Amino acid sequence: MNKLNIIDQGLGSFIVDGDLTFASIDKHTVKSFAFLKSAKEVNIDLSKVNNTDSAGLALMIEWIKFCRHNRIHLSFKNIPEQLLTLAKLSGFDKTSHFAIHAV
Repeated sequence: MNKLNIIDQGLGSFIVDGDLTFASIDKHTVKSFAFLKSAKEVNIDLSKVNNTDSAGLALMIEWIKFCRHNRIHLSFKNIPEQLLTLAKLSGFDKTSHFAIHAV
């Protein structure tokens, strides 16, 4: 298991490094959305995500909900194929956050 790290790149850009799995996402991760409040436009790069499962998708959906509620524009890039597949199976591939990445 690779620990989940959210690395601030400045100006509302972040890189998620590590695993987005049940084993790496804990209560602290779920409740720690302060980084999302750093800008009115937040971009999250998922290119450094090693492994993911449905917990990773659930966390992304929580980030989306939080940003909508707080009027923050959120975008993802380099979404791992595993997450795109899970999003498609769950019907989330039709949302703007995943649709531009759909295959």
